[in-house]
Amino acid sequence: MKHRVFSEDLVARVVDELQIANLERATIGEVLLVASRLEELTGIPFIRMDQGSPGLPANMIGVEAEKAALDRGVGSQYPAAAGVAELKEAASRFVKAFVDIDIAPAGCIPTTGSVAASYGSFIACTQRIPGKNKVLFIDPGFPIQKSQLRIIGAEWEWFDIYDYRGEALRGKLDSYLKKGDIAAIVYSNPNNPAWICLEDSELKIIGELATKYDAVVLEDMAYFCMDFRQDLGTPFEPPYPPTVAKYTDNYILMLSSSKIFSYAGQRMAVACISDKLFTQYYPALAERYGDSGVFGQTFIASILYMITSGCTASTQYGYAAMLNAAVEGRIDFVADTREYARRARKMKQIFTENGFHIVYDHDVTQPVGDGFFFTLGYGKMSSGELLKELLYYGVSSIALGTTGSEQQGVRACTSRMRDELYPILEERMKGFLEDHPLD
Repeated sequence: MKHRVFSEDLVARVVDELQIANLERATIGEVLLVASRLEELTGIPFIRMDQGSPGLPANMIGVEAEKAALDRGVGSQYPAAAGVAELKEAASRFVKAFVDIDIAPAGCIPTTGSVAASYGSFIACTQRIPGKNKVLFIDPGFPIQKSQLRIIGAEWEWFDIYDYRGEALRGKLDSYLKKGDIAAIVYSNPNNPAWICLEDSELKIIGELATKYDAVVLEDMAYFCMDFRQDLGTPFEPPYPPTVAKYTDNYILMLSSSKIFSYAGQRMAVACISDKLFTQYYPALAERYGDSGVFGQTFIASILYMITSGCTASTQYGYAAMLNAAVEGRIDFVADTREYARRARKMKQIFTENGFHIVYDHDVTQPVGDGFFFTLGYGKMSSGELLKELLYYGVSSIALGTTGSEQQGVRACTSRMRDELYPILEERMKGFLEDHPLD
């Protein structure tokens, strides 16, 4: 393996030093630590494709609005648990403008990132109806959400959607839901890690079955309007991004500021609960919490408040300003984030010219688009084997096996790629191909 950048012995020493039990099944955080430590020890730059952290500057409208809020003195008072009125109203407007869905401001709840939104949602959904206590993951997906279920002691089911696109999704979903114990269904769209996009026909299937079996759909819109194959993102004008909210009243949309406005450091999102679900009464919630038993109120006051006791007040004003600016056409967040598609195209070309293939390469009706993530396989290498082997060549990623995928490969993130790194990536992947000739 003459083209390796880091020796097997050095990588093994770093893995041992960091007390990582199994490199081939390493978490995102563990891979990040290995790559950072190898860079620190050698001074050799890594191609960082591990953590999905924004690679663009934070939106200045949000920054200035947050500063102004602090100057007004909002830092001295606790914000309302349900969120500041300005953000709730802005979120309601934004969802109408860009998704064409009506959700009352009352149901737009600020959360400390979508991680807190999913955590609170899992608790509320798995406790609302006795016997409905499992979550169904349409994978591949975000590993942290399964870790959240471990904390609350809830069970889950999952399946890899790879072989169940289009109408085939109906029978697969029904096989889980007809058992009667699925409380919630969760997925991201566009998908982390595969960047596949569930199409309107598939979301219709999910919505119809969610209504039939009374399951709540948690739709993670972290990469909102980032399917760059369509001309999305013009307020109050189609096309709108497809959403399950067109097909069921049992939904919570999770809309984060992290990627669309590059505001990840401020940990701000909104959980947008359908009007019907928000006002629904559940005796089991009333008995458990000694409150009204109304889903929205329990979610806010008896669950979310116990986790984070509200969200940073100034950041809520910053997020509200960005949402309002987008609705008014003063921010074109789709144009801003299109940079990720440009990076993905260049990175994919380098990899595929050197023996790699795209694992999740198609949606139902068209090839998968370019964006924040993509997936890579190499010959017959397993996910863990490829992750480990790429580390020797100074490229960090995460194994698809950790995301609920049954396919072999790794997830690549485009966010930390820089122009000066493309020649380095190309040189290293040419060496990888020479060292690993394909049949």
